[in-house]
Amino acid sequence: MTNFSTQDIEQITSHGLTPDTVNTQIQNFISGFPYSDITSPAYDGNGILVLTDEQHEKYISIYDTNCNQYSITKFVPASGAATRMFQDLFTYLSSGESNDKTQTVLDNIEQFAFWDDLQQLLPQNATDTDKIKYLITDAGLNYGSLPKALLKFHKYANGESRTALAEHLIEGALYAQSNNTVNMHFTVSPEHITAFQTHLAQILPVYETRFNTKYNISMSTQRPQTDTIAVNMDNTPFRNPDGTLLFRPAGHGALIENLNDLTSQIIFIKNIDNVCTDKMRSDTVHYKKLLGGILIDTQRQVFDYLHQIDNGTANISEITEFIGNTLGYRFANNPDLSTLHKILNRPIRACGIIRNTGAPGGGPFWVRTPTGDTSLQIVEPGQISPDNISILHNGKYFSPTDIACGIFDYRGNKFNLLHHIDETAGFISTKSKNGVPLRAMERPGLWNGAMSDWNTIFVETPNTTFTPVKTIIDLITPDHTTK
Repeated sequence: MTNFSTQDIEQITSHGLTPDTVNTQIQNFISGFPYSDITSPAYDGNGILVLTDEQHEKYISIYDTNCNQYSITKFVPASGAATRMFQDLFTYLSSGESNDKTQTVLDNIEQFAFWDDLQQLLPQNATDTDKIKYLITDAGLNYGSLPKALLKFHKYANGESRTALAEHLIEGALYAQSNNTVNMHFTVSPEHITAFQTHLAQILPVYETRFNTKYNISMSTQRPQTDTIAVNMDNTPFRNPDGTLLFRPAGHGALIENLNDLTSQIIFIKNIDNVCTDKMRSDTVHYKKLLGGILIDTQRQVFDYLHQIDNGTANISEITEFIGNTLGYRFANNPDLSTLHKILNRPIRACGIIRNTGAPGGGPFWVRTPTGDTSLQIVEPGQISPDNISILHNGKYFSPTDIACGIFDYRGNKFNLLHHIDETAGFISTKSKNGVPLRAMERPGLWNGAMSDWNTIFVETPNTTFTPVKTIIDLITPDHTTK
């Protein structure tokens, strides 16, 4: 156990943490997190729904018919700066040596949506170095320090250039509208809130007029108390040059607290950089409505079964089969009514899952619980034991974080989502600070450990619904060009 100084304790307390909590984090670095006990990948007919055209029509009709009866929010994680998106460009500026990605940017720079803005700031006879410098540093557009939400992603033939934030507003109007109102919630870093507000003030009137709707925009920041301490490679607390402890954001999993503050009956989740252009938007809208319809339909059946249990009219075998086939939970032993009630009465998520084409990240698996049951989970590669790596390689699906959530129970009460987290899940990775290596910890991801105790429905969706922007080059790929 680390003995913290008075100054350390003041710093820890200011984060909303306690010395005991921080010592527990340090112990997690030492002992590590347990691997997920995966039993098999989920696939078509074994945890993945692959729907017919008739089923598509059914569920989309359910959504379109009923959406005005529900409060709906589109939740977009949008914290952090886009620094990693421009990593190769920063390397070019610091080293003076060209690299493939920087050269590709320079060769195609007039194709980018930000070119008109950049061109106005460049000095006469601008060199290649000037173009990169004025793009990513505070000498010009400062894109390397802005959040992805505020970067111009797409330029249209009519001259309109849209940020990632603007594209999300359009999406919201097309599938997350209820009673002519679009509720949207963005998680934002504190230093970017003013810039978000300024940009929203500029574009909201445009899209409210275009879609004849009212936007209700809210924002929140990641809680300081969800930060985790960084440690040296020997697991002792990492300290900044001034002697203070270094705390780091604990990843997307910490956003479960932000999600828990929302009070809408249906919440759509999609990352800020996963947006598309108008020419590809029909698939996104179609499958978001599909997930919403599946959520509504499934939730109705769940609520009916719960009322049957309360009324003493429940059929145990029927409900057990429904839970196994629809809610992604299989019992090792025959359950009683109390157990069935407990499993039914949980938050529900309908998740879009795409065919894996080699993208890094989590996928759908059956995972054994401590009680011996198995449940559907999204599992990251770092959660899988080397002994089970063959199961990972046999997985054919990838999770793009495309989720419709139901967070109210059958009596109309909102679930406390913090009661449905797997606290034993997490990741440890190697990072650096000022050139010094360190170990960092991320808490359970928003879509895996932080939702491990949810009922889960995995639905196959096409790869056209997943068009993330991870590097600047992605902005000139076919997924993000507008012609």
